[in-house]
Amino acid sequence: MASEVEKKAVFDIDSAKEVVQELRASFVAGKTKDYEWRRTQLKAMLKMMDENEPQIVAALRDDLSKPELESSIYEIAMLKNSCKLALKKMKHWMMPEKAKTSLATFPSSAEIVSEPLGVVLVISAWNYPFLLSLDPFIGAIAAGNAIVLKPSEISPATASLLAKLVANYMDSSCIKVVEGAVPETTALLEQKWDKIMYTGNGRIARIVMAAAAKHLTPVVLELGGKCPVIVDSGINLQVATRRIIAGKWGCNNGQACISPDYIITTKDYAVELVDSFKCELELFYGKNPLESKDLSRVVNSNHFARLLKLLDEDKVSSKIVYGGERDKSNLKIAPTILLDVPQDSLIMNEEIFGPLLPIITIDKVEDSFDLITSGAKPLAAYMFTNNKKLKEKFVEKVSAGGLVINDTTVHLAEPTLPFGGVGDSGMGAYHGKFSFDTFSHKKAVLYRSFAGDAPLRYPPYTDGKLGLLKALLGGSILGIIRALMGWSKA
Repeated sequence: MASEVEKKAVFDIDSAKEVVQELRASFVAGKTKDYEWRRTQLKAMLKMMDENEPQIVAALRDDLSKPELESSIYEIAMLKNSCKLALKKMKHWMMPEKAKTSLATFPSSAEIVSEPLGVVLVISAWNYPFLLSLDPFIGAIAAGNAIVLKPSEISPATASLLAKLVANYMDSSCIKVVEGAVPETTALLEQKWDKIMYTGNGRIARIVMAAAAKHLTPVVLELGGKCPVIVDSGINLQVATRRIIAGKWGCNNGQACISPDYIITTKDYAVELVDSFKCELELFYGKNPLESKDLSRVVNSNHFARLLKLLDEDKVSSKIVYGGERDKSNLKIAPTILLDVPQDSLIMNEEIFGPLLPIITIDKVEDSFDLITSGAKPLAAYMFTNNKKLKEKFVEKVSAGGLVINDTTVHLAEPTLPFGGVGDSGMGAYHGKFSFDTFSHKKAVLYRSFAGDAPLRYPPYTDGKLGLLKALLGGSILGIIRALMGWSKA
């Protein structure tokens, strides 16, 4: 009997097919397109967060030992803000946009209509398992889609809570959560979706993209990369150091796609920078940071082993200038600064995604641009400087998903800015209206009446018709007059 129940509970390709069919039926019936449905779902999401914040914080603590402040602010409060913005602006976003028309279609009018794509799949990440699961939801709901969420199995407490809350608060005929690991994700990827959004690493992104290609399904890939921080001299070093710490160890202990991955500074400034880090890190996390309640733990033993492999490489371990302590039983690694690690080391050739921060030294700050552009394009890049020309050169030279000058990671909080990668760090963007647009099709609509029907486009074709049509398409009044008068350019 137990094995039969277990068999029924397996989520396989047939189960995935049934889920998609149910959601597509709801979408085709027009349920999700209605403004009131969208508004009701977003309000339900706000209510869900308001009524369950302690449980959400507890789940994040179970999965990552995430401090309450980080959970409440960086996951729940940011999500609430996104939800409130969508509720405030959604009716305006849904309105058709007027478009100009030309002489070629005169008389006419035109508009761009935002229509939902259909049934979309969101595959989220483990590091911010609440925010990165539901933030895409907001745009997908606001745009009028039916949605399946596949949360990460690496954060099981949050995944389980999400499944329970979404089922209890939201319309299950249009919105579903599928828990599980590789087999469940594989089953979902076998289906035809109208869009897939994946947040995670490049290796899995290639699998997602290959599966999507079989159905010509468009994808949004939110990945990561090695996010650099350039530190110039002549700045407020204490403020700069604190902001780097907040973006590195204050963001899930470095387990964030936009966390600073490494620092570039001049040889002359490196020692002063290291001293500033030592002072501020001790002030924030104490003399024994492994005991600090304000640092998340490494998510699991596999990631812990991966980080130790980076740290304990022969050519790297001798470069530690601060930290390096580890507690295997509690999956904790202290904030660690490394100075002048070799460029060919493992730590400089993969995304760190943890509490280790190498510092690379150069002769001139300007040399940092070539160093960054010689590698893959990162999800974010940061620079601390008061030099106007350096700021301009940074914006001009460095290609990344987003840039921040004199801070780190805070661009994530601005809904007026698109959040997304470029090249190896991803494709597509979301946040604010960009989320709505990501899950919408921009449908071109041209209106004409039966008046003003010109015989020019109909056979028999003549040189006169050809000349006038060329002039009309060219949009030149003088050209049209010449064509009507039978004058040539000569």
